[in-house]
Amino acid sequence: MKIVDVCAFYSPQGGGVRTYIEQKLRIGPQLGHEIVVLVPGEEHAVIERGPGARIVTLPSPRFPLDRKYGYFADEAALHAALDAERPDVVEVSSPWRSPLMVARWPGSARRSLVMHADPLSAYAYRWFAPMLSRSHIDRGFERYWAHLRQLGGAFDMTVCANHDLAARMREGGVAGVRVHPLGVETGVFSPERRDPALRGRLLALCGLDESACLLVAAGRLAPEKRWPMVVDAAAAASLHRPVGLILLGEGREARAIRSAIGGNPHVRLFEPERDRAAFAAILASADAVVHGCEAETFCMVGAEARASGTAVIVPDSGGAADHARDGAGLTYKAGNRFSLTNAIVKFCAQPISASRLGDVVSNLQHFEGLFAEYRQVRRRSRAA
Repeated sequence: MKIVDVCAFYSPQGGGVRTYIEQKLRIGPQLGHEIVVLVPGEEHAVIERGPGARIVTLPSPRFPLDRKYGYFADEAALHAALDAERPDVVEVSSPWRSPLMVARWPGSARRSLVMHADPLSAYAYRWFAPMLSRSHIDRGFERYWAHLRQLGGAFDMTVCANHDLAARMREGGVAGVRVHPLGVETGVFSPERRDPALRGRLLALCGLDESACLLVAAGRLAPEKRWPMVVDAAAAASLHRPVGLILLGEGREARAIRSAIGGNPHVRLFEPERDRAAFAAILASADAVVHGCEAETFCMVGAEARASGTAVIVPDSGGAADHARDGAGLTYKAGNRFSLTNAIVKFCAQPISASRLGDVVSNLQHFEGLFAEYRQVRRRSRAA
């Protein structure tokens, strides 16, 4: 098959979507498929990534709130690019304007909406949950739900990477919802990378000895990640037992996070570790990976922790919650600092052994499953 991904969330500067796209460009041709990714860019360009894999940039404006990203504004140009590619399947990786553009494209390709974002959890639920129930919030955002239902009717399937989002989409009346958890680089992340000496060095950076509990957190420094809550909870939990927290990330909330850390020597903020093997060793050497965001569509770091044999402490909703299943971690009430504090205290008193590498979906398995479903959709279409 020829699969074209219309990806408004791609940025050359990095991020989870870019990591996913790079995996698709590498694995798709290995499975016998041609992969083309259409992304917003400064100018038109074709970037070859080997036989059967390339990125095509379409001239597009920058997104005002984060100029690392662009957005598709020229529907005719997008349609022309799809006409030129003549795909068998079109994926769209955004729930905003670009899927409507693809829905209006007159081509015959099968169409898949991949939910790489959960705007209601990231914004509406986070902003209004302290005052309103989720059902009240959903009623207030009925226009967005109507938009999702429209997309569900225009696309052959809506792909979610976690069960919580999929359940909410189905309850909201969105048709064709499928669950395809993303994959992990199982050749990189493994319990075998656990290094007691590295654990000791990380705790020493937090001014603690090896009897303390080492928590690791990683991700963009963005408001929806709730890192100040994680910092406060770790500090509160340390009143019961010494706890060190290593947070790896960068982003516009760095100042707020440093303010939350204050003079606490047991919490350290570092830039992301971009060496994948080194990062895998950090995850495997932690006692637990802690996460604050209930708006994750998958939570890659949670999956990587699970593959590393490291327990997780995660919110009870969103993509992160899936990684605590089957006893692989603890969940806490999303957005609640006191619940997170209690979960950390409980974990430190009774650590969890979470070596469940065989229970993790690999990158290859993810794309095999997803592309097999695309093939079935095409067969059903031809039969009809």
